[in-house]
Order: sequence, then structure tokens, then C-alpha cells
Amino acid sequence: MVAMQAQVWDMAKWAIGLRLPGSTNESIEKAFNDGLILRTHLMRPTWHFVTPADIRWLLQLTAPRVHAVNAYMYRQTGLDNRKLNRSTNLLAKALVDGKYLIRDDLKKSLDQVKLSGDGTQLSCVMMYAELEGVICSGPRLGKQFSYALMDERVPSKNSFTRDESLAEFTKRYFQSRGPATLQDYSTWSGLSMKDVREGVELNSSILVKEKWEEKEYFLNPSELKDLKKLQTTFLMPDYDEYGMAYKNREAMIDPIVISMQKLMKDESYSHFIIVDGKVAGIWKRSQMGKALAVETTYFAPLSKTKEQAVEKAVKKYPKFFE
Repeated sequence: MVAMQAQVWDMAKWAIGLRLPGSTNESIEKAFNDGLILRTHLMRPTWHFVTPADIRWLLQLTAPRVHAVNAYMYRQTGLDNRKLNRSTNLLAKALVDGKYLIRDDLKKSLDQVKLSGDGTQLSCVMMYAELEGVICSGPRLGKQFSYALMDERVPSKNSFTRDESLAEFTKRYFQSRGPATLQDYSTWSGLSMKDVREGVELNSSILVKEKWEEKEYFLNPSELKDLKKLQTTFLMPDYDEYGMAYKNREAMIDPIVISMQKLMKDESYSHFIIVDGKVAGIWKRSQMGKALAVETTYFAPLSKTKEQAVEKAVKKYPKFFE
């Protein structure tokens, strides 16, 4: 997957759980706390899960684009390069020798030299330090997220050249999310169309171009699996790669869903039920005593077979978290 969007914590863990048979909330929390999974600002910008093996070369490729997106906010909050770099150095100093500190503790270090300012400025400072590869996620301390010094959390490895990074990034995107368009890849990655085309060209020996409904899609045929083994009915997490990885999401939307837009905007019903690959309803987590439960609402009646498939999918959710 190379990276997975991860700003909503429980939903992000569930996104891994759907794709990794046998995994549980507990096992993913442990992997995160042990540093096998990192969570950082990587693209567009938003939070993403990434592995230690990939974080350095990915930041080398994506950070300049995210800095460009953030430039206006940096200026609005009064952060010039001198202040950003000084703040980053202070964060590194606070975290040295294996310390794991939560955001409020790091803010105190910056407050001493009047660098952190309000919440927006602090967010910019923290993100800048992440993008520069100075800090990354540490283990959870209770329910709080901590930060760690990247050089102490992630073993240093030989870095890729930019072409090697672009080739690997592009290959992994189309292997895990193809068929997809160049626009899909650009929207997801934040890369320019020039870089996207270059990345596809660097993978010309493995990627195939197909035309469907007047649009060009790219895929790696060797990565196609037995379609009978794919999960086509599941409880989709918020901000899941199944939707976020594409600019055009028409393939997963039936006309009946468009007529339900008002319901879909209801904050209490923000999760989609996917049936046979398409959005068919919404689901909501609820509590029944000490047990987790799932409430479902369909946009249109389902056949008995499809209802049974949803019931099977629903059972996986409390099992994952309990």
C-alpha cells in the first residue's frame, strides 16, 4: 500500500484490519507502539501510516510538494524559514536520548522561546519538523500520541535517488490501487502531472494502459488476483484508501446514492457500507452494554444474499476491536 491515510485513529486501524487477515486492534496498536508502523504527515497534507523502511525516501519525494501547499499557512502564522528551522532544532533537542513526548510537552519547550504561538502555528511547526524528517510518531502514552526523534526511531538506510523514489512510489500505487488514471494518482500523491507521467514512464515495462469510457487507466496485470477471493462487501472506514486513492469515484457510486446525499452528510452516519464493490448504505458504531454493535441503514432494499454478506461483514468489526 506504500502509505494509508490515517487521521481518524480507530478508522485507520480498522482499514488495516480489513486488509490484514488475523490482525486485531490490539496487534495493530502493539505494532504502532513498537515502531513497526509510523504515523506522520506525508502527503497533501494529512496523516498517513507508513513503514520505517519507506518513510525516508517517501519524505524526500513528497515533502517539497507539501511544503509548497503549506507555504501560505506558514506565512499567515508568522513562520519564516528561520523560525521554522529554529523550532525544529528545539524539538530535536527536547526528544534526544530516546525521549517520547506528547504535543503539550513539546509546546512547553517552544513556549520558552516564544516560538509556538497559537494552536495553528504549533501545528505548522510540528508538521514542518515531520516533513523535514526530524521527528515522527512515537508510541502512544495512554491515549495520547507521542513524538520521537526520527534518527532514533528509524534506522538510517541508503536513500534512493529521486528517480528511484518516484519509480517505486508509482509502482506501488498502481500495484495496490490500479486500474487508476494519472489524475487519480496525482490527486492521491500530491505530485505534479509532470512527475506522475515521469513515474509511469519509469514503470513502462510493467504497467499496461487500458481505455474505458473514454478514460485511460493504468494497471499492473501481474498484480491482479483471483477476483473470487477479493472482499467485495465490507464496512468501509472513513477516509479509506478505497475512496481516497482516486480523484474520480464514480465507479463505486450508484445513482441511488446521489439521491441520498442529504443523509450522507449527516455526521452521525459518515461510514459507508460497500456491497459488491459499491456504496449501498451507511453504518454506525454503537454500544450494547460492554459489547460493540453496528447499526446499518441501506439506500435501497438488498437481496437476501447481499444482506447475508453484509451480516458477515458486520460481525468482523466488533471481533476486530474486542
